[in-house]
Order: sequence, then C-alpha cells, then structure tokens
Amino acid sequence: MRFRHGDGTTVHLAYCSNVHQAEDLDGVVRQLASHAEPVREALGADLLGIGLWLARDVVTELSARPDAVRRLRAELTARGLETVTLNAFPYEGFHREVVKKDVYLPDWTDPARLRYTVDCARVLAGLLPEDARRGSVSTLPLAWRTPWPAGARDTARRALDQLASRLAALERDTGRAIRVGFEPEPGCVVENTVQAARELGGLDPERLGVCLDTCHLAVQFEEPAQALRRLADAGLPVVKVQASSALQADDPADPEARRALARFAEPRFLHQTRTAPRGTDTVLGVDDLPDALAGGLDPGSPWRVHFHAPLHAAPEPPLSTTASELTTALGELLGGPRAVCDHVEVETYTWSVLPEQLRPHDREGLVAGIAAELDWARARFTELGLVEAARAARPRKEPVS
Repeated sequence: MRFRHGDGTTVHLAYCSNVHQAEDLDGVVRQLASHAEPVREALGADLLGIGLWLARDVVTELSARPDAVRRLRAELTARGLETVTLNAFPYEGFHREVVKKDVYLPDWTDPARLRYTVDCARVLAGLLPEDARRGSVSTLPLAWRTPWPAGARDTARRALDQLASRLAALERDTGRAIRVGFEPEPGCVVENTVQAARELGGLDPERLGVCLDTCHLAVQFEEPAQALRRLADAGLPVVKVQASSALQADDPADPEARRALARFAEPRFLHQTRTAPRGTDTVLGVDDLPDALAGGLDPGSPWRVHFHAPLHAAPEPPLSTTASELTTALGELLGGPRAVCDHVEVETYTWSVLPEQLRPHDREGLVAGIAAELDWARARFTELGLVEAARAARPRKEPVS
C-alpha cells in the first residue's frame, strides 16, 4: 500500500514474506498466489507491498537469469503487488526446525555476505516499480557479538566500503538507487542505536544506513525520539522500518506470567530477553527466553522478549506487547513535518511458532492475521495524517504461472 505524507513523500507499507516457507523460485511465486494476493483482497486494496525474503539459492537463480526476474516481476504486477524492499537478513534455512544463532551466518566478515547482499540489490533493481524513488535491502548488524575477534571490525568495514561502491555502480548501470540498512538486534555486535552510531557512523549516507526494527528498539528499552536523534547525529539515515511488537511481562515474578511466558519459549528462533531495573539506566539481558525463565534474569522489573507478536492482538493478561511503543515510534518517524523514512515493513515472522491457541492453523487463518496487522498499521498511518494513495484501475495481466 502507498500513502502520501504531508511533505509529498510516498510512504510504502508492505509485509515481509519471511513468514512463508519458500527457498526456491517456484515456491516464492506460489506464495504470491496463495498468501500475498489474498491478503491484498482481504484489505480491499488495489495495490499491496510485499517485502520479499529471497534465500541464497533463489537470488543465485535470479541473478543468473534476467528472464526469471522478469517472470517474478510479472507475477507481482499481475496480482496487484509491488516490491520496493528485500529482507536479506536470513541467508537460507529460515524455516528449519532450529534456526537460533544460525540466522547470523554468514556475517559481514565473510565475503559470502557481501556477495549475497549485492546480488539482492541487483535483483531488487529489476523488480522495482518504474515510479519507485528507490529500493531498500535490510541486513544483519555485522554479526552476533561472539566470536568477534581482533580485526573483525576492520574486515567488516572494508566489506561495507565495497558494498557502497557496488551500490553506486549498480545505480550507474541501471538508473535505480538501492540503499542497504543494518538492523540493530539484541545480542549482536550492533544491538542498539548507541552501538550503531559507533560502529556504522561515517559510512556513505547515500547508500548505507539503518533498518530500525521497532521490536528490537523496545526490547533494548530505547526511547524512539532519542534513538532517531542519535542516528541523525551520526549521519545514519533510517533506510527502512520494520514495524513489529515485542512481548512484555510487567511482573515476571508472577507465577501466572511465568507460565504464560513459558508457552512462548519455542525451539526455532532466538528470543533474547531484556530488563531495565527501575531507577537505573542499565539494560540487562540473556540470549534466550528459556535462560531468563531458568533464573538468568532478575524478575524484579518488567521483561521484554524478542518475540515478534501480532501487531493488532495482544496476548491474554498478564502478558502484553509493546504496541504502544511501536505507535510512538511511527509517530516520530512519520508524524512530523517531514517523513524520516519511506519504507515500512510489517515483519511478524513468528506466526507458526505462536502458542497453540494463538496460532493460525490454515492458510485462511494466516491470511486473515496478516491482513489484520496491515489494517492496524494502515489505521496508525491515517491517525498520523498520511493519506492512502489510490491507484487508477488498470487491466490486470494473467499470472505467468
């Protein structure tokens, strides 16, 4: 969906396809038909943005075959979809039974990460709508924090300089501008905006910046306005926003809250957990929710858990989400006289690992849930004064597949 900000900026709203299991091109095309187009129809929108996650093998095929890029673009157009952003954080295997810390591999000290990201940018340049101002690609915040040996920072920095150079060459070759945003995440080398300013400051601001995930921002107990000022002072543009909510327990010492939290302690993804003891500026944490529940984290102050919770529906008390922090962040990003960012992607990839009673059990349930999240986001945009941009009806092509 497209919205018009008061300053004239077109703001693109999409949902991220990493919620779907597809690691070959045929699977990606099928998910457009089975999920993305029905979501658009459920919203009553004539155009829906989808932030594609394309696994390494898919990107390899698309990079080698211009006809495959044309096929994918034709499928998007035929189904009333558009892509202005890719999620290139997961490399492959995002729906394995156990992902955990493997999602951070390869990291930015490995040449494979640079190759993959450049290939993603090249593919996106071929998918962008003709009237899109630019595209964006999100990636991991350098690496998980360990191991991070001496010299790793310099190795990664050289890779980022090469990335900026190759993005500039891509724009010269194609006329399409693509920016890459590094996504601060708890437990990584860059887990908050303080570290982003330190580790990423001085990069080419025309090509590189930050992907701000609002779940991660909340888990780190960062205040949105202060975080945005910090990034601006460091010369780091917000290339992309991932609209997401974290899980929250106001009283993690409460036995009922602990029982409820235990239902979210699942084996596939990492659920970093943080607390900010009252009266201090300190954020304490552990790497996964089971570690917190086993006694690794002080239960005397609220916990926030890196578990992307559906935007529109809070879990049953005594748990809640950080949806109010997300609303505040969107206000800082889009509620002022100028839009801070023009790419917003709803990224709830955890539908399949929600507790049983909250989990959709069929395609229709997942479609309805994604549509409800996007409708929630659309309502927040409207409250901020953005106007949904209608597009004139046009003849629809038949899907290629």
